[in-house]
Amino acid sequence: MSEPIVIDVWSDIACPWCYIGKRHLESALAEFRAEYPGHEVAVNFHSYLLNPAMPTDYPGTQTDYLVQAKGLDREQVVAMTERVVQVAANAGLTYNMADMVMTNTTLAHELTHFARERGLGTQMTERLFAAHFTEGRHVGQVDELVALAAEVGLDESDARAALESHAYATAVQADIDAAAQIGVTGVPFFVINGVLGISGAQPPSTFRRALAQILDAAD
Repeated sequence: MSEPIVIDVWSDIACPWCYIGKRHLESALAEFRAEYPGHEVAVNFHSYLLNPAMPTDYPGTQTDYLVQAKGLDREQVVAMTERVVQVAANAGLTYNMADMVMTNTTLAHELTHFARERGLGTQMTERLFAAHFTEGRHVGQVDELVALAAEVGLDESDARAALESHAYATAVQADIDAAAQIGVTGVPFFVINGVLGISGAQPPSTFRRALAQILDAAD
């Protein structure tokens, strides 16, 4: 069996396109694995903060934030949001943007590193995305994060201790620094085998072509 293809993904829990990109990648991987059963693919998720200055408890909706903090027109924001919701639906995701809690995602990223060390990083990332975009849960609060950790099979006491001590803050920063070193300025950003970069929530066909290109280069 050949060496596994490694896909490194930089994303933020607060990024709607990141969840969509994750689904597009998963769709592409399902087809790739069916077509090339002898080729393994490993996916590693890395932390990225779109807005490090976001408070834990932002007093408003996403629309409020984009209008007030980014200076965008409210009607423009509503139209943008509707488009994102539709694209998400096409990818099989339900986005309840009106219920979404705007918050700093630093702690959520620390939790993904805690989970990754225990073999549940991908599951934790998926759970956080769903909690944030579909369920309207507060992914910036320790109590909520501990509850979500338990839902994927992690020990609640260990998760709480890790979050309260910020044991994985250095790991989060290392991901952010690595993104800066390779020139990442927005997410999602995918790097295949350390050589092929893909920016944005590209359709599954883009990922399939990229994986085929990697195989061709290996022959």
